[in-house]
Amino acid sequence: MNQVLLITGGSRGIGAATALLAARQGYVVAVNYRQDVAAAGQVVASIQGSGGQARAIQADVSSESDVERMFREVGQQLGTPTALVNNAGILEQQTRVEHLDANRLRRIFETNVIGTFLCAREAVRCMSTRHGGQGGSIVNVSSRAAVLGSAGEYVDYAASKGAVDTLTVGLAHEVAGEGIRVNGVRPGLITTEMHASGGEPERVARLAPGVPMGRGGRPEEVARAILWLLLEEASYTTGAILDVSGGR
Repeated sequence: MNQVLLITGGSRGIGAATALLAARQGYVVAVNYRQDVAAAGQVVASIQGSGGQARAIQADVSSESDVERMFREVGQQLGTPTALVNNAGILEQQTRVEHLDANRLRRIFETNVIGTFLCAREAVRCMSTRHGGQGGSIVNVSSRAAVLGSAGEYVDYAASKGAVDTLTVGLAHEVAGEGIRVNGVRPGLITTEMHASGGEPERVARLAPGVPMGRGGRPEEVARAILWLLLEEASYTTGAILDVSGGR
């Protein structure tokens, strides 16, 4: 049976690195994207060029109907998902809590929290032995911000990732007897395009001296942790959240 992995937000950064590594490990990969069809196409082309199987699937994870359609399309085009990486997430311009408004909070939480819940729900419906599935693995991509708080920058983003951590532990306990393992990773300062979304493309360089290892991380370093949690090597690991942060 093919091992089919769906990665949300798989067109760039940690998601793209995970897609490429997973394909090398033998997964059939569904690369979800919201807007950047060209970037998703490049990831798929790279996988296919190396002999792997992949498809790009558009969906906005904050939309329940999009999430349901995405899982249907994965099933129709690649097979029933056996693994999910909940990687899609957004942040907005750095600011203090006193300047936040409800619309921004809704945008952050609809993608980072509601979207992660919806994708996890659909994955359980596909994978759980309670629903006739064969089991599977879910990895939620959180952030060290959930622990550190991101004061003066992204407290709303940090809070959304705190919710993802709670989901990881609660869902892991809920489905442990149904053949599904649920784990998380908390990346630290990783060199990705996301920092530009917050208005500071060079944020990693500014903060790297405060990391015990003295540098920012690479997306590939997070991808390796995600793949370990997905694979059979982690067969007795569930409800765990692995920090990939250089000690910060």
